[in-house]
Amino acid sequence: MPIYKRGKKYWVDVTAPSGERIRKPAGTEDKVKAQEYHDKLKHDLWQMEKLDRMPDRSFEEMMLLALKDAEGQASFPTKLAYAEYFQRVFKGRKISTITSDEIANSLPVYNPKTKRKLSNATQNRYRSFIMRAFSLAHKMGWLVRPTYIPRMKEPTVRVRWLEKWEAELLLSNIKVKWMKDFVSIAILTGMRKSEILSLKWKSVDLLRRVAHVTADNAKSGRARPVPLNDVAIEILNGIEKDGDYVFSNNGKRRSCHYRECYDQALIDSGITDFTFHDLRHTWASWHAQSGTPLMVLKEMGGWETLEMVQKYAHFSGQHLTKYSEHVTISTQPKNEASQKPHLTLLTG
Repeated sequence: MPIYKRGKKYWVDVTAPSGERIRKPAGTEDKVKAQEYHDKLKHDLWQMEKLDRMPDRSFEEMMLLALKDAEGQASFPTKLAYAEYFQRVFKGRKISTITSDEIANSLPVYNPKTKRKLSNATQNRYRSFIMRAFSLAHKMGWLVRPTYIPRMKEPTVRVRWLEKWEAELLLSNIKVKWMKDFVSIAILTGMRKSEILSLKWKSVDLLRRVAHVTADNAKSGRARPVPLNDVAIEILNGIEKDGDYVFSNNGKRRSCHYRECYDQALIDSGITDFTFHDLRHTWASWHAQSGTPLMVLKEMGGWETLEMVQKYAHFSGQHLTKYSEHVTISTQPKNEASQKPHLTLLTG
């Protein structure tokens, strides 16, 4: 029989054109709806077999695909909020019917909760999520061609960093030891605040001089090693163990840095327009200035793409200065007969 009951809900019994017998729940207690599901399933199987055509997928199925792809990432709650927003916009639609113009026009202009106008950068994050979803659908064979909408123009990326003397002055003005250690580790490793707060002693190997950011605590959802230099090792050795976490309070993980202490140290140091996250910019800028290749810096900092590290590229020219002496000219003639400066190529 094509439809039958198991408990309260109906099941369907379909034979595919290939002869394969398929039995699966219809997900409804309504016999009419169960019959409709049976007929649609049979139609889709016929199209797959005879026309080599994939069944038309729903927007809900694509959102589940995108969220499964984001599982384990630290940004998963944010992506879940993006999925809920787009679900309200395209609920019940087939993905093949959604145009690029519709996607572009669906990007939120105002925050759904606060009603404040969203920046282009925030709208681009919504865009990245929905583009990733359509890209996954295309790779799965659910779409004939990928969908694309252009990114919105964003202002020049802000990179605020400290000179080394400024960083030393800031540290000298932090009066609370654990907070001074906390800021020092941020400067020396480039770890994000959340990564430092979630760092456990079992993830710190002082002998091998490395700490490990686990996948569940990394923004990208991918684990990475964090090399520790001599100063970082010295600081970690000086921290009294008080629980599982490196920075803990009465055996429990600290929820945040000591804002009042940090803000007062900035005031005492005369440092303005500087956030805690700018300590990470400071670490990356110092590396670029010292000649660390951007590809290496990308791996050390846990950025997903090289594009995210390009904002530090303008710092990286200083280490090339020594090579400028490989090609030079003499502006003084060797004899009176020669009045033109000549090119001298110095090698090695």
